Amino acid sequence: MTHTGIEITAELVRDLLREQHPDLADHPVRLGARGWDNQLWRLGDELAVRLPWATRSADALLRKEHAWLPLLAPRLPLPVPVPQRLGEPSARFPHPWTVTTWVPGEPADRAPATRAAPAADTIAAFLTALHQPAPAGAPAGRNRGGPPAGHAEGFRGALAEAVGRGLVPDPDAVRAVWEDAVAAPDWTGPAVWLHGDLHPANVLTADGTLCGVIDFGDLCAGDPACDLAAAWTLLPDGAADRFHAAYRPTPDPATLRRARGWAVLRALACLLIADAGVHGRPGGKPTWGPPAHAALRRLTATAPRRRHGAPANPLPG
Repeated sequence: MTHTGIEITAELVRDLLREQHPDLADHPVRLGARGWDNQLWRLGDELAVRLPWATRSADALLRKEHAWLPLLAPRLPLPVPVPQRLGEPSARFPHPWTVTTWVPGEPADRAPATRAAPAADTIAAFLTALHQPAPAGAPAGRNRGGPPAGHAEGFRGALAEAVGRGLVPDPDAVRAVWEDAVAAPDWTGPAVWLHGDLHPANVLTADGTLCGVIDFGDLCAGDPACDLAAAWTLLPDGAADRFHAAYRPTPDPATLRRARGWAVLRALACLLIADAGVHGRPGGKPTWGPPAHAALRRLTATAPRRRHGAPANPLPG
């Protein structure tokens, strides 16, 4: 993480609003959350101000959201933060910033979904609506929509680090899921719209099920397997089959194998970020640990086991 070096306060947010959107400057301002790329400040009851603060890529990701999310939001069956205004860099704050709608709910890393059937149906309906063919000019997504093999080096490094920290009890099972995903045939369908970053902190819950999706900075087009990892990373035990039955079109076995690989990769990343939080390191988020451990447990419980000298057996969905 590379912090901006600028302390973001309620007064700074009010000043920026007075300069560029004075009709909003009288709304109450209070901190909502500090995310990986952006800080989120509540603006009254229905709006939020989103300001880059911690990564070099945050400015471009925010502009991408502002350009594309208003076009996608009307067809999505869950609330998402729809951009309303754009703030341009200025002497007070040298980055773009946006005003969006506020999406109520608790992040799933703090309040996980507990009602398996409605949670599975809800996220399946959301992804069915989102995963439509994207136009030729759709944005790239930091390699989120390609085959898992493109992240092989990252997987090896993350697994080695997690094992070294004592975070993964059965690395062979984790490796088997990944190798099976890499061996699966690539996606040959049209590039569809992807959220690209469906980890628990980017999904909101209420009453035990999902009620909103936030942070579309990795919005891109590609293989739906990247988002279908949600069956293992977001849902309670026993919900994956219902999710797969509700999602349309029904995912083929190769897509599910790739999705499991994406789920393992995301779970390892979340484990390391959680461990950093436990030990007080910058960027760490200890609440990411429990859902990551749960995802790895679900994935490795059905991991393909390799006979010596033989390839891993492919998994069914």
